[in-house]
Amino acid sequence: MNIVELPLTVFIVDDEPPARNRLKELLTDCAEQLPLEIVGEAGNGHEALDKLSGVHADVVLMDIRMPQMDGIELAQHLSKLPKPPVIVFTTAYDKYAIQAFELHAIDYLLKPIRLGRLFDALTHARSAVPVRTEVLHELLPEPRKNLSIHERGRIYLVPIEKVLYLRAELKYITVRTVEREYLIEESLSALEKEFAIRFIRIHRNCLVAKDEIEGFEKMADDESGESHWAVKLKGLDEKLPISRRQQFIVKEFG
Repeated sequence: MNIVELPLTVFIVDDEPPARNRLKELLTDCAEQLPLEIVGEAGNGHEALDKLSGVHADVVLMDIRMPQMDGIELAQHLSKLPKPPVIVFTTAYDKYAIQAFELHAIDYLLKPIRLGRLFDALTHARSAVPVRTEVLHELLPEPRKNLSIHERGRIYLVPIEKVLYLRAELKYITVRTVEREYLIEESLSALEKEFAIRFIRIHRNCLVAKDEIEGFEKMADDESGESHWAVKLKGLDEKLPISRRQQFIVKEFG
């Protein structure tokens, strides 16, 4: 019995329409020898996330340099999909990026993209595994502009400047904005390191946004009767306890 090979589903992300058109032409040529299907395209990271939440792609051909959200941050968010795609980055010559890709065995295509090189990348993608999130963090020297929330089969972006605090609870992190709470599965220590400019640790399980600190209040502990400091954040009634070890921030920000 012959096994029919399913076509490779491909999605294109590039902020330049001519670059997307060039890729579509090359993919059409590749399709003569390799079963594939173009399942969509996007001109920016936000549009790509929205579309890829509703359609599965085996491979995403993704430009690195894009406004609002670069390709490496987008790849981090896509890694949270139930079936993450294999990413093939496209780039004009970028020495730093290419060295990093080669170090981590990540596939990339140099612009202008050649048909033979694209064909090889797609052939390899059939057996490739998605890049690990930890590796993508290493590739991105700057912190993400958004946190990605996976809810009901879709990925939502929460701009980091809207996050008031991050609190570890069991295996999840609660992400709090003025409007609501979200849950993500990340390391609080890794988030503290990535967003050190924005957040400060007030407790072993909690980081708060420095610019959102409204004030501090001395509160009595119901059980021991001892008092402790708590921080009040703008837009929230909730007061967050400060551990003894971190009480220096009362003087620093008070």
